[in-house]
Amino acid sequence: MFNLITNNQYNVKNDVLSGVTVALALVPEAVAFAFVAGVDPMVGLYAAFMMGLLTSIFGGRPGMISGATGATAVVMVALVAENGVEYLFAAVILAGLIQILAGIFKLGKFIRIVPHPVMLGFVNGLAIVIFLAQLGQFMVKNSAGEFEIMQDSMMLIMIGLIALTMAICHFLPKITTAIPAGLVAIVTVTLIVVGLDLEARSVIDYVRDMLPADQAATASLEGSLPSFSIPMVPFTWETFQIILPYSLIIAAIGLIESLLTLTLIDEITNTRGQSNRECVGQGVANTVNGFFGGMGGCAMIGQSMININSGGRGRLSGITAALVLLGFILFAANLIEMIPLAALVGIMFMVVLGTFEWSSFRIIRKIPPTDAFIIILVSGVTVAFDLAIAVIVGVIVSALVFAWKHAQHIHAEVSTDENGYKVYAIRGPLFFGSAAQFKEIFDVENDPEHVVLEFQRSRISDHSGIEALDTLAEKYLAKNKKLHIRHLSPECRVLLKRAGSLCEVNVLEDPNYHVASDELG
Repeated sequence: MFNLITNNQYNVKNDVLSGVTVALALVPEAVAFAFVAGVDPMVGLYAAFMMGLLTSIFGGRPGMISGATGATAVVMVALVAENGVEYLFAAVILAGLIQILAGIFKLGKFIRIVPHPVMLGFVNGLAIVIFLAQLGQFMVKNSAGEFEIMQDSMMLIMIGLIALTMAICHFLPKITTAIPAGLVAIVTVTLIVVGLDLEARSVIDYVRDMLPADQAATASLEGSLPSFSIPMVPFTWETFQIILPYSLIIAAIGLIESLLTLTLIDEITNTRGQSNRECVGQGVANTVNGFFGGMGGCAMIGQSMININSGGRGRLSGITAALVLLGFILFAANLIEMIPLAALVGIMFMVVLGTFEWSSFRIIRKIPPTDAFIIILVSGVTVAFDLAIAVIVGVIVSALVFAWKHAQHIHAEVSTDENGYKVYAIRGPLFFGSAAQFKEIFDVENDPEHVVLEFQRSRISDHSGIEALDTLAEKYLAKNKKLHIRHLSPECRVLLKRAGSLCEVNVLEDPNYHVASDELG
């Protein structure tokens, strides 16, 4: 319905202008997630700078934007509250090292096994989460220090500016793509608010609302360069035990969100990112964050979509966004402080429209009911809990559905050969899901003295299948009947205990494939 991709070609101008747009959009997000984690806003801004710069240089997906994210921030809250921010920096370093190891051992490839219904659910759920996150911008702090929804003229101005921003983003690309529509919208709305002195909330208003009253008056986004510092925590086994659970969760959530975002951008741009390199890039960025006072993070789907929609395709777009953000912090904090929130909310609303898979409404009745259920399930869990849990749940449910469907496929064609042997020609895979049904195929009591199991058109996929075959062999041996097993792979024959000696080996005809089992090391 909304095709926001206006330029699929890489060039330096597009990358630079897109990077400036992304830098402006990064500010409120980084500040918001810093408050979520319970740390100073500058810790979030430093994270956005370092994550964006280092993942753009070392990561595996040009054009993808990383920074401080809500998915990782919610994990950090308890650690910061109980042990302090220095423990957070130590946990982020450890999380980064875990992610680097994931890349070295090439674990990033497993993101390719995420089923398409899970991807659809992930995209739709994340679009809803981005939308709901923007609703907080319609709240203001009253004189009693409590948040309430905007009233009267302020609300009308907010809605009007959002509508103007969305109109510029939608219609300007139809006229020209020389300048990113998002950048034009931010500049235009800012000039209108300043020129007409409209009652519109700005970025600094949002920051002040989030701070205690005694700090709000002097709040500023101006800062200095992040400095190197080893986290001031005891280097003991107890410290390691405290931070390890948080580090594992941060590393896992960060990689899942980053690699799914990478896959989404691959599909949008019809290119291919490097998932294992992205693991290393995320790890390097998080490790450096811990040593330079940042809260770490991962890929940001909202900002990545802004970048792609604005024409950013190369590494230069992410590098530009990071350096421009640092430039604002060092030299021009007053410029980003005056940007109206309405302009940034309008851009994020356009991201929601472009991210949500509207086609899922059209296909929901045409796809298998199980796939439709998985889409809805993953979307719901993403909104209710978080992305990592949603994806894990979706993959598990998809795997169970797959196993159940294939468990029904196993059967046997029964015949008698020229020797009078009863032949069971097995059809379908023998694995944990079909093992029980496999055992029901045979009539051990009434079968003749010689029985043949023919696996030429079947295969044993895991150790559960091996055990099922061994169990069947025991039943025939107990009845003093001879079981002949044909066309098993050499690996299967090694794993068989009771039935191994019953295999008829034909080197020229027997297949060669691997079985999922730990027994072969």
